[in-house]
Amino acid sequence: MAHTLSLLYVLFHLLFVFLAAGYSILSEKSLRALPGPGDDFNIKTGKLLSPILQPRVPGTPGSISVQNHFVDFFKTTLPAWKIELQNSTSKTPATGDRDIPFVNLIISRDPPWSTPGFSSRLTLVAHYDSLSVPEGFLGAIDSAAPCAILMHVARSIDAALTAKWEKMQAGGIESEFEDHQGVQIFFLDGEEAFKTWTDTDSVYGARSLAAEMETTAFAAQSTFHNALSTISLFVLLDLLGAKNPTVPSFFMTTHWAYQKMASVEKRLRSLSLFESSARAASPKAASAKKVSSKKASSKKKTPKKASKRDDALFLTEADKTGGRWLGGMIGDDHVPFMERGVDVLHIIPTPFPHVWHKIEDDGAHLDLPTVTDWSRLITAFTAEWMELEGFMNTTQTSSKDGRDLNADESRPTRDKSEL
Repeated sequence: MAHTLSLLYVLFHLLFVFLAAGYSILSEKSLRALPGPGDDFNIKTGKLLSPILQPRVPGTPGSISVQNHFVDFFKTTLPAWKIELQNSTSKTPATGDRDIPFVNLIISRDPPWSTPGFSSRLTLVAHYDSLSVPEGFLGAIDSAAPCAILMHVARSIDAALTAKWEKMQAGGIESEFEDHQGVQIFFLDGEEAFKTWTDTDSVYGARSLAAEMETTAFAAQSTFHNALSTISLFVLLDLLGAKNPTVPSFFMTTHWAYQKMASVEKRLRSLSLFESSARAASPKAASAKKVSSKKASSKKKTPKKASKRDDALFLTEADKTGGRWLGGMIGDDHVPFMERGVDVLHIIPTPFPHVWHKIEDDGAHLDLPTVTDWSRLITAFTAEWMELEGFMNTTQTSSKDGRDLNADESRPTRDKSEL
């Protein structure tokens, strides 16, 4: 048995080394130029995050408002992205015989020559619904911030996708082995349980979408046989936005992808591009400190030492080679897809943030430097996966506090669940 397991591990490793061969590392110049969100993550006025920070229980006006926010953003800012809605209804333990509507948003961008079933898709995922109890729950980490992060990612890679695909078209697309890969974002509804997390009272939208994608067949000559099989990697973001997160590698089969993202994080930190890092004081903070020092007395004070946790990695298990894989311990939106054979990279902190499922999970309890860092990390990982080196805008310079210094401001189952 041990020999068989070792052989299987080697085969998995060889397979995923092959799959990762097309992964293209971003240069230092590209990493430094990654656009930050600026004020778009402001909890009161930010045009990405603030409209999501409202109660958004499925079927309520708040839910519809957030759906409209997503649609309006992509229609006006990123019109090349295709917007689809996938609808379903279900009864819940809290609503008896009344059907509750669930609306998933699938927002995608494929190469312009692509036809259905021809291109694979990197799939970035977050749920946008919020708990029904406690009343007024905003779910900032759970998962308003992850949704805003994905909006920022799409905006950050859009021009590079266009440039890459235009170059491919100009050079001629002749080989079936060319890079025919798109990217899609799932904003999923109904992740939260209405009463107690069970297989039937949770992930309503994900269960419906996975089942529908499995039965959405493509033409016989297509590269992929159904919509589900086009997912090259299912990257699920959840509970992001609290300070000092620790995210393990949950699945052996996608540990190689976890290592790729962990490598990006280390490179960003080495360039002092993580705002939450103690080594990456923003220009604004440095300026404020200078002014403060002028007003201070001449008496020297011992500076406060930065916590070791302030420089701790988000992704802590890049060097993991065996041991315990915790994927089966956490129920979340990935489960209906994983049960159908989809590869999953689950980005969720363990332990969960202390505000999890409490009324304190609001904008005021977000650590915005950490949210900004996640946006930069997920953008870089996505750009590398989509092989956008050489196509990213490197004329802009991104500051440590997330501002684009050269940017045009007018430019557009641990109950997730413990089993």
